[in-house]
Amino acid sequence: MLENERLNSLKDMLGINVTDSTKDTTLKFALEDVTNIILDHCHIDEIPTGLETTLIRMARELYINENLGSEAIALGSVSSVNDGNTSTSFRSAAAEFKDSLVQDYKKKLNRYRKVLWTQNH
Repeated sequence: MLENERLNSLKDMLGINVTDSTKDTTLKFALEDVTNIILDHCHIDEIPTGLETTLIRMARELYINENLGSEAIALGSVSSVNDGNTSTSFRSAAAEFKDSLVQDYKKKLNRYRKVLWTQNH
């Protein structure tokens, strides 16, 4: 699928008119980010036809859940709390979401995953 076809499919999934280009940069970023996530996870060089719809679904979830295009910052869950002098730390909501994004689609992605062989010297 060509980049413009992916972009238009993502716009359709998000209810954005395909002629509206105001969010194209952010939408392209979501598509590129998810493409890299899939390629890295599956150890492949290009997106196979069978993962095109999965890529669009994942990009839609990424766009919505990370509030891409919004200046609002979502806090993640609490990662640590110290009682003495009170300190609270948060996990990155983006990092948590990307981990869960792969988990949600792992079964589908694993069908296309290649095994990497490494040699210990």
